[in-house]
Amino acid sequence: MSHTRRPNRGPSAAAENRAALIAAARRWFATEGYDVPLTSIARTAGVGQGSLYRHFPDRASLALAVFEEGVEELEGLAARPGTTLDDVLALMTRQAIASTAFVDMVSASADARFVRVRERVVEALREPLARARQAGRVHDYVTTDDLVTAIGLIAALLAKLPAAERRETAERAWLLLFRGMITDPRTPLPLGPSDH
Repeated sequence: MSHTRRPNRGPSAAAENRAALIAAARRWFATEGYDVPLTSIARTAGVGQGSLYRHFPDRASLALAVFEEGVEELEGLAARPGTTLDDVLALMTRQAIASTAFVDMVSASADARFVRVRERVVEALREPLARARQAGRVHDYVTTDDLVTAIGLIAALLAKLPAAERRETAERAWLLLFRGMITDPRTPLPLGPSDH
């Protein structure tokens, strides 16, 4: 990834530097995962390590800033009238395909800040799952935790693959996992139309 060191403009550049760090981290997390070196993110953003740590004292703080937008998108979709469980799972799967680091962070970390994000994701799933159960589309034994686990399993699988292979693999993984959750085997997989 290319980078150009920004001239030091002092406090007036703080917002611009923060935005550059978030954008760089989003790109690195998408391609290399959550454990990418922070020095790579700072270099790509064109700022020094000191600037990175002033804005984000640790990796978790940076990840939370990067993925806040994705969580808000999920919450917004889930809150819309008429949103189905398929719609929410499709968005979560697209997010996992784009950046496996997001789902890794939500499903695996014991950090209290990530646990809160996971709780927000579970809450976003709650109503769409209840509606799917009520409509008889999903088995009663399926829980929101099961759905988060399923997405986490898929993300863990996708993390090992090049971006070009992720969608097809996600489709195959859902074929295996989703069939155990739904009551009607003719239900389409929750991926939505292909991006390509």
